Amino acid sequence: MRWPAQMILGAALTALFLAVALLSLLWVPQDVAALNIAAKLQPPSPAHPLGTDHFGRDMLSMLMVGARSSIAVALVAVGIGLAAGVPLGLLAAARHGGWIDELVMRGNDLIFAFPALVIAILITAVLGPSALNAILAIGIFNIPVFARVTRGAALSLWTLDYILAARVAGKGALRISVEHIAPNILNLLIVQGTIQFSLGILAEAGLSYVGLGAQPPTPSWGRMLAEAQTMIYTAPRLALLPGLAIVALVLGLNLLGDGLRDLLDPRLRRRSA
Repeated sequence: MRWPAQMILGAALTALFLAVALLSLLWVPQDVAALNIAAKLQPPSPAHPLGTDHFGRDMLSMLMVGARSSIAVALVAVGIGLAAGVPLGLLAAARHGGWIDELVMRGNDLIFAFPALVIAILITAVLGPSALNAILAIGIFNIPVFARVTRGAALSLWTLDYILAARVAGKGALRISVEHIAPNILNLLIVQGTIQFSLGILAEAGLSYVGLGAQPPTPSWGRMLAEAQTMIYTAPRLALLPGLAIVALVLGLNLLGDGLRDLLDPRLRRRSA
């Protein structure tokens, strides 16, 4: 089985950022909370390979810890979407046409009416801005996405012969959903999870940019962009570095998702063979 080229490139980019995020848990070149105004806006040097920002903080260290923050927020938010959305989608498909199905779908429509940014504003108005609240906002927005994808995929399976045979054998809807439906839509959920992971990175950056994500002194790529916008002409690297990091990680995840779709979908494999 030949792996798609875009999947290899996407996996390499994603693995690189994951490795950087994990490394930042154990080691960073400089303390990101230490301010050194005397060393502000220094160009790249052996002491600071990517230079310093307007507070004298090491940019390489900021980017490393920012990767950890962005990936952690997006990963947990996707986990929330999977944990809540998949069971809801399976339940709605098993009760297709009934009041449970209608309730789940109308609840999804209600959440879709409010973008993640609006949900974050509502949450932070009550609880205050923080990385946890950004996770809640993005996670809540992911729930209807996974619920709809799961329901649509499950509905197409409920009419197949082996599902009808399971029903004739006396298996209930819950058992069929767990034993037969869920395993057969796992590939689709993996691909969708990868896509939502990349969207979660963008959403976290956007929320941090407007001050609703991780709060100082914890670095965040989005807040680094916000702080650098007033110095875009005097020190453009302050904006370019976190911007390029966001682009590279999102690109890697999208390529990985496309590659996984091509690899896991039998119809696409036959078409490319």
